[in-house]
Amino acid sequence: MSAASFHEMWTGLLPIGRDASTGGYHRHAWTGADADCRAWFAAQAAERGMVCETDRNGNQWAWLGDPAGSDAVAIGSHLDSVPGGGAFDGPLGVVSSFAAIDELRHRGVEFTRPVAVANFTDEEGARFGLACVGSRLAAGQLAPDAARALRDADGTTLAAAMERAGRDPEAIGADPERLGRIGAFVELHIEQGRALDLTGSPVGIASAIWPHGRWRFDFHGEANHAGTTRLTDRRDPMLTYAATVLAARQEAAAAGALATFGKVSVEPNGVNAVPSLVRGWLDSRAAEQSTLDALVAAVESAARDRAGRDGTRVDVVRESFTPEITFGDGLRDTLSRLLGDQVPVLATGAGHDAGILSAAVPTAMMFVRNPTGVSHSPAETADEDDCVAGVTALADVLEGLACA
Repeated sequence: MSAASFHEMWTGLLPIGRDASTGGYHRHAWTGADADCRAWFAAQAAERGMVCETDRNGNQWAWLGDPAGSDAVAIGSHLDSVPGGGAFDGPLGVVSSFAAIDELRHRGVEFTRPVAVANFTDEEGARFGLACVGSRLAAGQLAPDAARALRDADGTTLAAAMERAGRDPEAIGADPERLGRIGAFVELHIEQGRALDLTGSPVGIASAIWPHGRWRFDFHGEANHAGTTRLTDRRDPMLTYAATVLAARQEAAAAGALATFGKVSVEPNGVNAVPSLVRGWLDSRAAEQSTLDALVAAVESAARDRAGRDGTRVDVVRESFTPEITFGDGLRDTLSRLLGDQVPVLATGAGHDAGILSAAVPTAMMFVRNPTGVSHSPAETADEDDCVAGVTALADVLEGLACA
């Protein structure tokens, strides 16, 4: 039952937002592909007789049982993607959640608590630059005015994008009443790394999420002609940026942490022009808060030191930050008991909606093996047998939590 249900849903979802030439996905918040994903979610709920609703922040909920009931068990993840992302990051958890419900119905068990499958809005932050917007708003960790003012690369605000998609941006904000009705949230996700592959286990349980954040580095220089301006007369911010990228790699390696400049914009962005502004975004993560703080400070210091030599200027803005999340022992231990003590327990450097919600709701995470460790790429993959093992494990957990 699990295999057939998973395969049918998975193949139906795969084409949405997929670039035929690269195989990568572009499912960004409040776009046409996002709307198609939402329609797919609503259709899956309808096929199972579940009540589907969209909350004030755009998160979708498919309910089995009374949506207004208390002590519900929620499962799910997200359907949006990074630019050119893989098929599994997020969608695996949503598809597996519906498949787990199918499996439990096939087993003939009786649900004693309401169950919800969730699709959280804009988890990746690919369009507006801030991750986990839907869950941050719901948990009261993002001010509505700040959210509405977020802009994409074309200057479109989140508020305008929501309006175009038929949603009311004035309604967004903390949702304590809804979250208060949820007694537990379990998110299944593909592992973004190879720890499970090295253990030989198809499924794992999360212990914690590393502290992580995003910093914007603005390198200011002087625009000039690339063909007539002597090298010694230039104030080229691209040099400062390039040196900072190298410094970030060196500092991260020395600290045993992670630092990545994965996004950059240039003004005026002309082939024959020395830039006036280079803007780069640093993503940095570490197992310990003190290590992360020291790493970012070292990268910033290296940038300012190089700027002094290049005749440029650097401004640094922290755009988002998530402290270390340790999943509560109670729910995590319950998952271990339900799945067996042999299931590995591991930390992750990737952020998730479960981490955001952990401050308001008891949360836990499960991982499915990634044989290559590649993620945020079209090469991201998981064996279907492992995916079905994940569905079965999620069904076992859901049965233990909602059918007892």
